[in-house]
Amino acid sequence: MQQTEKPINQITEGVIWKQLLYFFFPILLGTFFQQLYNTADAMVVGRFVGKEALACVGGSSSQIINLIVGFFIGLSSGATVIIAQYYGGRCEKELQDTLHTAMAFSIIGSVVISILGITLSPMILRMMNTPEYLMKDSLLYLRFYFGGILFVFIYNIGSGILRAVGDSKGPLYFLIFCCFCNIFLDLLLVMVFRMGVMGVALGTLISQALSSLLVLRSLMRTRDIYRLELRKIRLHSAPLSMLLKIGLPAGLQSTMYNLANMVIQAALNSFGTDTMAAWTAFGKVDSFYWMISSAFGVAITTFVGQNYGAGKIDRMKKSVRVCFCMDLATALTLSALMYLFLGKFLLSLFTTDAEVLSIGVRIMQIIVPAYAPFVFIEIFSGALRGAGNVLIPMLLTCGGICVTRILWIFFFVPSHRAVETIIFSYPGSWVLTAILFVLYFTWYARKHWNHTASGESL
Repeated sequence: MQQTEKPINQITEGVIWKQLLYFFFPILLGTFFQQLYNTADAMVVGRFVGKEALACVGGSSSQIINLIVGFFIGLSSGATVIIAQYYGGRCEKELQDTLHTAMAFSIIGSVVISILGITLSPMILRMMNTPEYLMKDSLLYLRFYFGGILFVFIYNIGSGILRAVGDSKGPLYFLIFCCFCNIFLDLLLVMVFRMGVMGVALGTLISQALSSLLVLRSLMRTRDIYRLELRKIRLHSAPLSMLLKIGLPAGLQSTMYNLANMVIQAALNSFGTDTMAAWTAFGKVDSFYWMISSAFGVAITTFVGQNYGAGKIDRMKKSVRVCFCMDLATALTLSALMYLFLGKFLLSLFTTDAEVLSIGVRIMQIIVPAYAPFVFIEIFSGALRGAGNVLIPMLLTCGGICVTRILWIFFFVPSHRAVETIIFSYPGSWVLTAILFVLYFTWYARKHWNHTASGESL
């Protein structure tokens, strides 16, 4: 492999805990703004158009979008891992081929998804039992989204490439700018021009276009080896094969997560409005931890990928230990605070109904103590992905979490019908999967990561 001289790379050279935090916080903030970006449409139409418009934007349409975009983001993670390894090893030609293949794949994939999405949207909405009086606006919003999905795919693949080479700030700045653009356009088109759901859809499309252009500009203007050139965008067979090999399991994992959560949601819906409201309120509180945990997961994937590519096995192993301790400390602290002190207060920010609060507190008391076991899953799976091992972590996650929950709902819950029984599927599946990951990761690390290097500063 052709190698080039490089500037100092702090991920492979700097103090591990400092660089992990330096990389982690922009990702965390980016996740926050991504959530804000995704909820802006619903907030605007809910307050200024009405509940019917809110249902169109946040109901069936949202579920379809999450399923498709989640699959692609998982699929594109293959490029992120490969590029991180090549960048760590300064393998310019291989990195260039992978970069331009990933971009070509995004463009081709977006065209296919756009055509299928625009064509099949009516059928999909009817399959999800979308009420007829919501069909027109739901279809409008969904078709606008699919029409601009090229921008979504380009932004996600581009930001993944930037994070793979150690730039977590750039995607954050682009996302913040476009998030506020989206909110401004939503308010302008809905409140001033009275365009309703179409205004929200158009505002989102414009904001997504801006984010993709900013990412492309950053990749095209860099002087580093990950420079993007439009004339070189094409599919290369070897990088494409590696991209699919690593990314397809992650995409399937995301799909399984969505399907399992839909099954659980359906089970909880049968307990009535109070339970649904309590679950929704808890989900808003719960999302704070998952933002933090997923940011640690992205950070360790990049760290392992670059150090693996650079041949720094000892540093790679130390980064896993440091990141694990950080995530575990965070999980234990948040669990204790939410369980002992803040649980009811945080839930009361979303509802004042006594019964809803009571159910929400019971849900919280079951789930939050199990944040700690999930740390094993998040960090070990992220580390394995960074080293290019994605199939077994995907199987462990899908089997231990997704399949276990579905089987639990269908075979155990009917004979022990209670909200608590349904909710226990979360900590139960996490503990089981954590045990599987500890056993597999320990075996894999001993077998494949047995090289040592000179000591590295933690």
